[in-house]
Amino acid sequence: MQLQLALDLVNIPEAIELIREVEEHIDVVEIGTPVVINEGLRAVKEIKNAFPDLSVLADLKIMDAAGYEVMKASEAGADIITILGAAEDESIKGAVEEAKKQGKKILVDMIAVKDLEGRAKELDEFGVDYICVHTGYDLQAVGQNSFEDLNTIKKVVKNSKTAIAGGIKLETLPEVIKQHPDLIIVGGGITSKDNKKEAAAQMQEMIKQG
Repeated sequence: MQLQLALDLVNIPEAIELIREVEEHIDVVEIGTPVVINEGLRAVKEIKNAFPDLSVLADLKIMDAAGYEVMKASEAGADIITILGAAEDESIKGAVEEAKKQGKKILVDMIAVKDLEGRAKELDEFGVDYICVHTGYDLQAVGQNSFEDLNTIKKVVKNSKTAIAGGIKLETLPEVIKQHPDLIIVGGGITSKDNKKEAAAQMQEMIKQG
């Protein structure tokens, strides 16, 4: 199990400062969709240059023109690129093909996918690297989480790794760890804390203990 830090509401200098604080306790840093929208793929490039030993995920949430967008994110230094589970099969296959060419990985974000089990089976066969259950901000606001969804996809996924995102904090982390996803994605559970380093360290310690 690895810990991914999701950065959504920062600019590039703020992101670098924040990562510097927690880098020894995280495995992957995510350049969130709002950062990419505000700063472009320059954010990915600058973060990768600043932290070459960390895996960098570009949360592009690709929906179309997948091969091209994966190529551009790869050129910027992304190690993992996201595409939406709701995208066309051909787009997802195109993303996987381009990622393999570039030596990168594809994470499929299952946000808003209704038939999680059915889609996870299909994606698993397409050869995607990660399938991620994700409760977005808008659903978190009304008290939802992805913990049951993780259990749903874990039952059917045979080849891909599994990931979970959305509202994970110290108090809920043990529930997530029990299901052993490969990647645990935390945003505000770290970034909203006064002592971000301590929060990340505690989470990583819990994950290592399994």
